[in-house]
Amino acid sequence: MNRREFGNLMGLGMIATSLPVAIAACTPKDTVSDAPADAPAAAPAEKIDSKPREDGFAALGTVADLDTNGYLSKKAFIAGPVIVIRDPANADDLIALNSMCTHQGCGVEWKDDAFACPCHGSKFGTDGSVSAGPATEPLDPYEVMIDGDLVLVKAT
Repeated sequence: MNRREFGNLMGLGMIATSLPVAIAACTPKDTVSDAPADAPAAAPAEKIDSKPREDGFAALGTVADLDTNGYLSKKAFIAGPVIVIRDPANADDLIALNSMCTHQGCGVEWKDDAFACPCHGSKFGTDGSVSAGPATEPLDPYEVMIDGDLVLVKAT
């Protein structure tokens, strides 16, 4: 065996032994559990069927999640990015708006009783109107309702 073959074999061996480390480093964090090995498994999250119903509404989440978090939001909702809150003026009513800021498309958040864009500081009222720029266009509303324990948004 000459020097070049030996170097090639050593290099190949180093790559092969570092492969498990590279795979572990590239594994998404949410698939790796921080719980001890003897800890009981967490209960799976409740699966919600988000396919549109015959009336065009699709489930976004549960009323319990809405009340716990103060809002429901999903960027990849079937009708487009959406955020739902309870109307601060009447807790029995819901407000659903497109959650993409009309300035440059960042996702708005429900914060301090207003929809706020974390990227450039635009603020929107509960009706979607612009209350502080740089955005100049309002957020589009969605039709929303509660059916049983689900929050439904008009998908079509």
